[in-house]
Amino acid sequence: MTKTVKVGELKLGGGNPVLVQSMTNTDTRDVEATLEQIRALAAAGCDLVRVSVYDEACVRAVRALVDGSPVPLVADIHFDYRLAIGAMENGIAKMRINPGNIGGADRVRAVADCARAHHIPIRIGVNSGSAEKDLLAKYGGPTAECLVESALGHAKLLEEAGFQDIVLSMKSSDVRTTVEAYRLAHERRDYPLHVGVTEAGLPGQGTVKSAIGIGSLLLDGIGDTIRVSLSGDPLPEAKAGWDILRALGLRTRGVQLIACPTCGRTGIPVAKIAERVERELGEVQVPIKVAVMGCVVNGIGEGKEADIGIAGGKNGEGVLFRKGQEPVKVQGDLAEILVNKVREMIGEA
Repeated sequence: MTKTVKVGELKLGGGNPVLVQSMTNTDTRDVEATLEQIRALAAAGCDLVRVSVYDEACVRAVRALVDGSPVPLVADIHFDYRLAIGAMENGIAKMRINPGNIGGADRVRAVADCARAHHIPIRIGVNSGSAEKDLLAKYGGPTAECLVESALGHAKLLEEAGFQDIVLSMKSSDVRTTVEAYRLAHERRDYPLHVGVTEAGLPGQGTVKSAIGIGSLLLDGIGDTIRVSLSGDPLPEAKAGWDILRALGLRTRGVQLIACPTCGRTGIPVAKIAERVERELGEVQVPIKVAVMGCVVNGIGEGKEADIGIAGGKNGEGVLFRKGQEPVKVQGDLAEILVNKVREMIGEA
């Protein structure tokens, strides 16, 4: 089991629930726009949100962002140790840096001392593009061994400064390399791990790559916090992260949809109903499994793990089933009927 570090009021690692992260892509200096995105990400399920801090104006914005954020914020820092110290002094809850690129031992120690004073953990974030040239030459490229040695080398700089509240990440855009790197790190050290496939791409292929990489590791019990890295609007990252955790039974929040792939027996428009159920119940926080099944031949049986569901009947009718109750025939707007019944259930909870 990994160590536990605190990020604001959250506990990361040590067997605590896996946390979902994303990152803003607004201009950090634009406080209003950045806060709007932070709040949207929090509403979508992010436990933590990371922001880029790349100049002094960003540092000044951090205080307002922290004060207005509903979740702890992480500062992403490169090269300038003074930005890291400024962000911490302005209330940031966690840092993401590579100690090797912020200067000599005195600067690393200054950052470590500030983080210790403010009880702020530091994530060392290594990826294929940031590995040192000598390590790339040694291993013939950004292999799993290369990424882990790079991360542990950065960790050593903090350890030598007397700092231990460390989180590690070793990301690659290659799924296999990512998985191998995290497995190696998990074997060698007990620091909490931030897991993700970097530069995964657009929603779709990027989501699949992330689900394979992150899911493989979580099934092995590896990973304390995750980020699905997708190009564009960051909101799909939060949804994908939660979809992965729900699929593995690691977190339960909101609707988990069960829907059949349909066949010639299908008696209702499964996809349209499922899409509407997912859309209209998207704000639900209570964990609940909802099924939309094409027919009653297998539908009720295959959907029996759901708390409530609907299966297609004859002539566009449906059969509504609910755990512990006898199925009943329904007709009309089946999506609306199912959504309303779910809302009734939530009200009863």
